[in-house]
Amino acid sequence: MAWISFDIFRTLGFGDTLQLKPEQIFNHKDDISSADWVLFPQYWQLNALIYGLKAKVFPSQASYLLGHNKIEMTRAFEVVAPANIPHTEIRANTPSNADELWELMLHPFVAKLPKATQGSGVWLIQTRSDWKAYLQRSDILYVQEYLPINRDIRVEIIGDQVISAYWRLQSDQGFYNNVAKGGVIDHSPIPAQAINLALHLATSLDINHAGFDIAMVGDHPYVFEFNRLFGNQGLEGGDKKIRDAIIDYLNRQQQPTRPNFPKAPANKDKPLPRVA
Repeated sequence: MAWISFDIFRTLGFGDTLQLKPEQIFNHKDDISSADWVLFPQYWQLNALIYGLKAKVFPSQASYLLGHNKIEMTRAFEVVAPANIPHTEIRANTPSNADELWELMLHPFVAKLPKATQGSGVWLIQTRSDWKAYLQRSDILYVQEYLPINRDIRVEIIGDQVISAYWRLQSDQGFYNNVAKGGVIDHSPIPAQAINLALHLATSLDINHAGFDIAMVGDHPYVFEFNRLFGNQGLEGGDKKIRDAIIDYLNRQQQPTRPNFPKAPANKDKPLPRVA
């Protein structure tokens, strides 16, 4: 068996691929150990697959570990791209820390839950009552400066290449740019700085399947986060383009090594998506 998938919806139509439900991991240990690739396991399977069955996993281990928690993600961003993250403070939720952050941050500011996607778990803090409400929601205080933007950029990377990049315009309710929150997709040209930042983060952190959320303030890009599992709403070609890119990437990795990301991108001269 060449490949095994634990997510039939993301690998529908893949040739020579055994489609399994996540709970079937225990009944197919030999198949998993001998597979060339194990695709899209759930997070709870990761350690058993990598350390117990020595499986070669896609997306990469780093894509899972960093994508699972905004705190871990932010710390990694701070190491490899410190000039490209908004001012961020992460503290334990104690009365003294809450008071200190309220005084420290410029108002308004953004507060987040460490684990949330699609724009949920993110709030614009404008008043003391907003802040008190947030304090009841999380054991960890994760706050970030509010950038003066009304749109951001989604850059989607599979393997070692950008497959899509587009603007997300602010929703009618304001503040949120996420499509799931009413943001509007715009295919205007994308600044090269945003593309380059996403590629730098992906290659530096061994992330090979992600949608990066990047804001432009003037000519300077700032990264908010990445999502390991991203949708196809803004992708011309939809699911087929994503699947073709995955198959192409995996087929080019003749001898994949953890964390499954090549240091030298292939097809360097391939045009990027509509760069300004």
